[in-house]
Amino acid sequence: MKPILILRGMLIMAAGSFLLSNPGWALDHEFASVKKCALCHKKPEQGEQLRIWEESHHAKAFATLGTPEAKEAAAKLGIDDPQKSGKCLKCHSTAYGFTEEVVSTAIPVEEGVSCEACHGPGKDYMKKSVMEDIEQAKAAGLIIPDESTCVKCHNQESPTFKPFNFQERWDKIKHPIPGKE
Repeated sequence: MKPILILRGMLIMAAGSFLLSNPGWALDHEFASVKKCALCHKKPEQGEQLRIWEESHHAKAFATLGTPEAKEAAAKLGIDDPQKSGKCLKCHSTAYGFTEEVVSTAIPVEEGVSCEACHGPGKDYMKKSVMEDIEQAKAAGLIIPDESTCVKCHNQESPTFKPFNFQERWDKIKHPIPGKE
């Protein structure tokens, strides 16, 4: 019986290690890009998600890395150009998928933190027929973000980390479809 418990423990540790080191969705689905998401998610009846994103810090995440403050923070970490460093881009560009390497060329790095950083790569769920059925959309890769999604980047690993209050930040970025809140 003890060998089974040991094997079980090893499997649990391996699974936990895999989940912590792998964003998961980046390997399972293809990205579509904010341009494709915007086709439907810019209309008032859909909730104007595009406008909300465009006005957010997420949309400006890549540009933020070009500021003197970002360059100063990066220099302290030995990074010459934060707009070219995977250490910074893993949280400032959806194209990096929470890794230090580009995981998709379908997403321009300059797009910043766009729809698919939080909702998962959308090529498989972007069709209207799929999106109309939430369970089908989830099966096709749609992620309904929660606090665990946010803390992939909003954590103490960030050189400019400030205490993260999920509910306060969520209230600034949420963008529900009217009538489906």
